[in-house]
Amino acid sequence: MARLYTKDHEWIDVAGSIATVGITDYAQAQLGDVVFVELPDAGRAVTKGGDAAVVESVKAASDVFSPVDGTVTEANQALADTPALVNEAPEGDGWFFKVELSGDADLADLMDAAAYKAYTDAL
Repeated sequence: MARLYTKDHEWIDVAGSIATVGITDYAQAQLGDVVFVELPDAGRAVTKGGDAAVVESVKAASDVFSPVDGTVTEANQALADTPALVNEAPEGDGWFFKVELSGDADLADLMDAAAYKAYTDAL
């Protein structure tokens, strides 16, 4: 499945019943230099639109919301030691957490890459 995006600037890649979640390049650019990331623990239930993680930069602290309902299976521990990965590779090695999906209905209202680009261009 192709990468999908939220209006809150999270991205999600789905492979089977597991999804990887991070923030977009647009979001990291708005935040500036990331200095700290608080990640969810494995086993934590997350809800679509609910806060799941926190990212702090030199400019601000922001919540990272879950694009789907599910259970966290893994957090990207590399971010604890190197939060700058969020700036360096926000849509790659700077991912935040993986979640086991409760179902795929949550994906229906997310944007594809073209729709997300149009959305950010209008901001």
